[in-house]
Parts: sequence; C-alpha cells; structure tokens
Amino acid sequence: MKIKKILYIGFIVLLAINATAQKKPLTKAEKNYNEYSYIDAIATYEKVAEKGYADEKMLQRLGNAYYFNGELVKALKWYDALFAINTQQEPEYYYRYVQTLKAAENYVKADQMLETFNTLVKTDKRGLLFESNKDYLEQIKLNSGRFEITNAGINSKYSDYGSAFLNNKVVFASARDTGAVSRKIFKWTNKSFTNLYSAELKQDGTIGEPERFDRKINSKFNESTPVFTKDGKTMYFTRNNFLKGKRGKDDKKITLLKLYKADFIDDKWTNLTELPFNSDQYSVAHPALSVDEKKLYFASDMPGTLGQSDLFSVTINEDGSFGTPQNLGTAINTEGRETFPFISGDNELYFTTDGRPGLGGLDIFVTKLNVDNSFGAVQNVGAPVNTGQDDFAFIINNENRIGFFSSNREGGNGYDDIYKFLENKKLVCEQSLTGTVVDAETNIILADSRVTLLDAQFQVLGQMTTGSDGSYVFEVNCGKSYYVRAEKQDYETKETAISIPQTAGKTNLVVALDKRIKTIEVGTDLAKTLEIPIIYFDLDKSFITKEATFQLEKIVAVMNQYPKMKIDVRSHTDSRQTAKYNIALSDRRAKSTIQWLVKNGIAKNRLTGKGYGESQLINNCSDSVTCTEAEHQLNRRSEFVIVSMK
Repeated sequence: MKIKKILYIGFIVLLAINATAQKKPLTKAEKNYNEYSYIDAIATYEKVAEKGYADEKMLQRLGNAYYFNGELVKALKWYDALFAINTQQEPEYYYRYVQTLKAAENYVKADQMLETFNTLVKTDKRGLLFESNKDYLEQIKLNSGRFEITNAGINSKYSDYGSAFLNNKVVFASARDTGAVSRKIFKWTNKSFTNLYSAELKQDGTIGEPERFDRKINSKFNESTPVFTKDGKTMYFTRNNFLKGKRGKDDKKITLLKLYKADFIDDKWTNLTELPFNSDQYSVAHPALSVDEKKLYFASDMPGTLGQSDLFSVTINEDGSFGTPQNLGTAINTEGRETFPFISGDNELYFTTDGRPGLGGLDIFVTKLNVDNSFGAVQNVGAPVNTGQDDFAFIINNENRIGFFSSNREGGNGYDDIYKFLENKKLVCEQSLTGTVVDAETNIILADSRVTLLDAQFQVLGQMTTGSDGSYVFEVNCGKSYYVRAEKQDYETKETAISIPQTAGKTNLVVALDKRIKTIEVGTDLAKTLEIPIIYFDLDKSFITKEATFQLEKIVAVMNQYPKMKIDVRSHTDSRQTAKYNIALSDRRAKSTIQWLVKNGIAKNRLTGKGYGESQLINNCSDSVTCTEAEHQLNRRSEFVIVSMK
C-alpha cells in the first residue's frame, strides 16, 4: 500500500515538530516522523513510552504514525491515552479518533466523538453528513450482503493492491520480493517499493500466477493503480516523481506522486510521458477513465482541493492534449480523503473516502454519473466489502459483475490484499412511494381510484387501482422526481409532482381530488367553490388587477349558467390604515367588482355588495400586530355569496 500511503500521508498537514526532545531516542523518532518514516518512528516512540516518557505530543505522534499507516486499531491505543490526558485537542484529532473507534466497532463512542467534532467545526461537511444521517449504520446494513468475496489468490506476504483490467488479465501493484540482488526499501514502512504485476483471468474463474509487468513501466520507485483504454493501447498509471533516471522533489525534499502515460506499440510499452498537470509540489494519482474515454478522473491535493485529497476530472482532447483539471465539487469531495476513483461500464463512479459516514477507515462508495454531469445519491456499498479497516481500489466488470478491491483487513496474506468478488445484487437506492387518495372537501377515502406513476418526462412507469383503504404504493429510486396522477369518476384528475429523498425509506403523498360536479346553494361562497385565489387588490387600491380579471371570469361563467342566481359581493381589507378609511376603501372595491361584472354581461339587479373594511379579518393581523405582507394580503379579498337561486 505504498502509493496509497504516499498519497494520503502527503495530503495530511503534519503538526509542526519543533519541540526539543529530552531523550536521544526521541530525537531520532522525531527525525523519522518528520521524514514520514513512520515504522521507525513507531518503534522508537514505543520504546520511550515504555520507560514512562509518554507526553501529550508523543501520544499524538504515536497515534498519527499508526493512523497514517492504516493500522487503526493500534492507533486507537494511543489516541485513547491522548484523550485520557487531555480532551482539548484540535478537531482533526477528534475525527481520527472517531475512525479508530469505528475500526474497533465502538460505534456508540465514535458517534459521541463526532458530535463533539461537530460542535468544534460547525461547517465541516464530514460532521454535517453525520448530523443529517445519524442512522447511517442502518442504511449501510440495508446496502450490505450483496457480495460474495474471496481472496484473489495473487497476494503475497507484502502489500498487494490497486488492480485494473487489461483484456484477459488483471494488473496490480505489489511490494513482493522480485528476487533482485538488492531490494530498495521504502523507509515510510520499512517494506519494498511497489511495482506492477499482471495475472491471467482464466475462463474457469481462477487467476494465473502473477508475473512482473513491463520493465519499461516498472522503475526502482513506486508504481501503482494503472488504467487501460479498451483497446489496450494506452495506459495511465501512478508513479513517484521519477522519469528518465531523474527523481523530482518538492520544496521539502519529498518525492510525491505523478500520473504517467504510455503507449503499446509493436508488443511493447513505449512513449512514457508524464501528464501536463503534474507538479513537483503536489501529488496526482490513481487514474480512471470515463466510459467514452474522453475524461480522466484522478485524486490530488493540487490547489483548489477542498479537503486532504479530492477527486478531479480532466478532458482528454482529440489531439491527445488535456484540458484544465476540474474539482468534482462538494457533491463528492469532503474535508477528508477522497481517492481511488473508478468508472464502471454502466457509468457509475466508485471511490474511496473517510469523509462520509462509514464503518471505519477508508470505505468504498458509489454514485451514478448523470448525463448532465451531476451525481446521483452517494451510497456506501456496505459489508462485506467495507469493514472497520481501510477498503479501497474497487473495480468491477459491469457485464458479469465480477471485480476486485483491496483491503488491509484482518485475515489477509500481507499488509494489503486484493479480494475478488461477485456482486449478486446491484445497489439501487430504493424508496417506497406510498399514499392515499381522498376527497379534498370531506377527506373521505376514495376507493377504486386509478393512480399512475410518471417520470420527470411524463412517461408512464406504473399504474394501479386503490383498494378499500384508498392506498397506493410504487417502488421508486432515490433522488428522482416523479408525478403521481390520480383519477376517479365524478372527480377532477390531478397530477402532483414529488421529489424523492436521497436515502432509502418511504415517502408519503396524499392526493386530494376535487369533485367535478360541486353542490352550490344559497349561502355558498363561489370564491371557495371555484378555488378562486383571494388576492384581488393591491395595497390601498380598488382597481381590478389582471390576475383578478382571469378569476372573475369564473363568476361570470357560473352566473351565465344559472341566469336566476343572485350574489352579494363582500369586500374586505387588511388592518393597515384606519377603520374608517378601510370601510371606504373596501366599499370602493365592492363597487369596482360589481361594475366589472356588469360590464361583462351580468345584470345589475342580480348583484349587491358592500365593504366590510377590517371588521372580518381571517387571521390575527389586527392593529398593532406585526404580520408579513403575505399574511396581510390574505385579508384583502372579495367573497361572492349566493343569496338567491330563483
């Protein structure tokens, strides 16, 4: 897991280490720690701690050293001791502590620490995601059990991870002893650097013996996480900053990561070049190709990164040049570590992060890449792929649903191992859209109603008839928009839009239908029967608005249908201005309404009316009561009450 460690250790802003050591062994450990030699630092720090010199800063470094090496349970021991000495730690220590607690399956305490983390950093997305999804363990449980996993059979006693498909082979990174006379040791972990290896994917489902990949690609430093075009003629891969025998370093003399490209010509890999958006000053790693191979996705801590590492994409132009890298944004990235992207053949983005509610360490998540470049719901793929340890580098063949992922979980051959899986059921965030159809006026349940589910383009997805309880149910996808159409004899058909949340569960929608034939009699207010909005007059005005004109046409239509009908127009104001003024204003409004109706063909002897001012308010917005404009507007209305039908 060397390059995995380089990437996200390099993304962590290490604590300033300027304290003067009291003991010589501690001085050596600090030097190792400063240079990211975490294994050496761990050994020295622990020797010092055994002699009783475990101060707060040393406990921080011991915890960090194990944490950055992915040994979360071991890190927990030292973070426990750290918080026992002093709970007043910087917020990031709380988050690391949370991850180590989860690795030990102490989710109750982990959630408590997350609550504290949230109070310390109120705008951190990692905490906000937890606050909005506190039942995340239940959700992960629902997503779990969909995979059959086995050891891939290609693992060594060292680190093996980061696989990719190449025709009928799987290509991966390994720190195994290659049998060379001298082995270069990576001082961060005291283990060998990683090179690329390949193994045949046989038709019977077994995997052949690993062989070292092309010598032009492998160097004396780290290589990992390749991706290949479908025709097998181009590869992108991660390597330490090393090309043509020259090793690059940043301002701190650290060799970071870069992405490289190579072409397969005449049965050999050649034209090895680094990508133009690399830099000596930041890491770029873990490439993935879009389905059409016109975009390259990758992880980086380049300028513009939102967290410790983010996912980016860059356009691959027709001439082979590259556009400007674009951060995937807050829909994907958090203040934590997002890394190891993979795009499946059905256009799903799988990636690894410790910034979202998970089981501990790095978890694998998935989201749909929409045609408009937006993202669907981000979901944890669940157990047994995810555990309390680091789980990462997920790839899948979308046709046979077979794939590989890497993990440092217990029970493996080495430090990291590659696991093979078969996905038995695709992860689709599903919701049940349920509801009842009722009478809008009486709220009586309407049995035998036909209910139709339509998508956002009004394509019919399903249809059913309500039973005696008036209920309906449809299975829908999370994060989607739908329309529900309800129909019943003697009722008006109604279509209601509904947006489904991004999490699994149930969404309820009651559909209230209005009777097509409505009973009217003396005393009926036609404004209510015809569902005429009650906004007719602007503040302090008595002329008919354009909006009111459209609504008053409904009154004309009904009065023409019933030639003997007589109505009383009752106009009301809000409480602003004096009572005397409002009586006069409302009376002018009543007369203005009557004049409009007469002008539009209603006999004057069929109309009466008067103004009531503010004497019949329909809410509490009386004098000296503070109300919104919308609340006052409710009182500025006209009523059309039937006083005679003969």
